[in-house]
Amino acid sequence: MTSPHTAPRHPVPDEILRALAAGSGGSAALELLNAVQYGKHLLLVRHVRDLAPHTATGYDLLKEVQKNDREAADRVLRYPTVGVWAWRTARALERGHPDDPRAAGMAALAAAAAVRARFPAEIEVPVRDGAVTLPSLGRALLPGATTARVRSGPHGATVTGGDASVAVPADPHHDAPGWQALRRLTAETGGRRLDLLLDDHDPYRMPGTARLGDRLPEAEVERWRTTLRGAWELLVPRHWTICAETAALLRTLSPIPAPEGGGQSSATVQHAFGGIGLSEPPHRHFFAVTFAHEVQHTKLTALLDAVRLTPPDDGARYRAPWRDDPRPVAGLLQGAYAHLGIAGFWRRQRHHESGDMATYAHSCFARWRDAALWVCRTLAASGGLTPHGRVFVAGMTRTLEDWTAEPVPPAALAAARAAEARRLADWRERNGPLPALQRAI
Repeated sequence: MTSPHTAPRHPVPDEILRALAAGSGGSAALELLNAVQYGKHLLLVRHVRDLAPHTATGYDLLKEVQKNDREAADRVLRYPTVGVWAWRTARALERGHPDDPRAAGMAALAAAAAVRARFPAEIEVPVRDGAVTLPSLGRALLPGATTARVRSGPHGATVTGGDASVAVPADPHHDAPGWQALRRLTAETGGRRLDLLLDDHDPYRMPGTARLGDRLPEAEVERWRTTLRGAWELLVPRHWTICAETAALLRTLSPIPAPEGGGQSSATVQHAFGGIGLSEPPHRHFFAVTFAHEVQHTKLTALLDAVRLTPPDDGARYRAPWRDDPRPVAGLLQGAYAHLGIAGFWRRQRHHESGDMATYAHSCFARWRDAALWVCRTLAASGGLTPHGRVFVAGMTRTLEDWTAEPVPPAALAAARAAEARRLADWRERNGPLPALQRAI
């Protein structure tokens, strides 16, 4: 495996930065972002090994699997929760906690890679809450066990602990006795295919967000599959960029609770590149616009590991039209980029709807186009951007200003402005007057 001293650097060419700023980026940008995040995972895993020598057995096995079957090892190493585990473990070890139990997760990574590759190996792995989790595959239920061993080889794998032994099925993404798989969510239409995993049990999924505590029943999973297929059928004919970016960057979906007051939720978290959380999609439009929204967050979060767009927080706070609370510059940038994606979705989709849905689609385009542009102007005036950040926001601004020239039916435009007026009044009641800088925009 690559060491921290030999890992390739990934400078961001100006043309890719500008392409991403415009809203998409293209295949070269997607390749770069994937490479940046893969390198980050490799560095973090090696860093854990260096900080915790007792993880050498797992790390060495991971190297052996990688030499034997690079694809199998990489599918584990790229898995979103691996980034979260490695980051948290490295931070704990750096703070002087060499016996932090999370370091034992190195063995689980190695075991998952060995199982995927059918590589001959045997290794002790951690048990957490009566289960052994193998990242990117699933978990073996071992009630009462405190330690466990994974044995893998050409003819399959078993996980043994206490009085139980669980055979990992030949296709690990199907449930079996004692085995809870990470189940597939797939969709295919018009020659384009989307392959995702539903991660509803990895302990490192969606950190810092509310999570559903129980694994989804199969009937509910089937509803997700049906809605995903509908969303993909909506996206493929007319939203080519969203399709390409979703397929290239996303690997997992994790269920999260819907808001208490109603509506839907979605989220992307730092260090979990390729994973998004969302509440159960009620219809295909929500699923589709969630991809448009969260893929933007995914791209920007990945880019920020390669280039700094904002300096350290100076304490200044501003209004974001999609939030109830004042936001720092970094938060404004994330929200503006995400809503650039949302506006772009409705910009195309509004021409393929009819009746009330068409009015709603036009209104969403106008509302989020104007909101994102206002925030971009806030960012440009804030003094809170690096030179690369100024280039990035200027690119976003150009795209949004071009869109302001596109006509919106009067009824939809009135609905968008009324919705923004209500939200602004609520914000003022909650937080007081707008910041002076924003009152001048």
